[in-house]
Amino acid sequence: MAVIKANSEDVKLLARLMRAEAEEDLDQGMLMVGNVGVNRILANCLDFNNIRTMNQMVFQSPGGYESTQKGYFYQKARDKDIRLAKRAINGERTWPASNALWFFRPEGDCPDTWYNQANTGRFKAHCFFAPTAEDCPNVY
Repeated sequence: MAVIKANSEDVKLLARLMRAEAEEDLDQGMLMVGNVGVNRILANCLDFNNIRTMNQMVFQSPGGYESTQKGYFYQKARDKDIRLAKRAINGERTWPASNALWFFRPEGDCPDTWYNQANTGRFKAHCFFAPTAEDCPNVY
């Protein structure tokens, strides 16, 4: 059962985002990007107040995703990416992105915090960061 409202176009949009942001991290890494996106829609806190739709989340500015400025993001969603997006929309969470609202790809080691948010871990190229349950209870 979906944890956020999403129609077929929303699923494709998330699938394209997941692929553009983390294809090099394979299915698990792409699923984690999906976790972060879903969490941002659920959050209604910090940088994500009033982000209630897939389109608002993907194209949020400032604070959105760099990949939306690249041509690769605008390629058609593949079936496998759509399946991964559906898993994220249905609430499948994968550590270290389970409660994360941010991720980035550092040159070296992951910092302990990023914009005052705790590092929850690294998966391949990306470091993930989550708010506290007190700051953002909707992602817990």
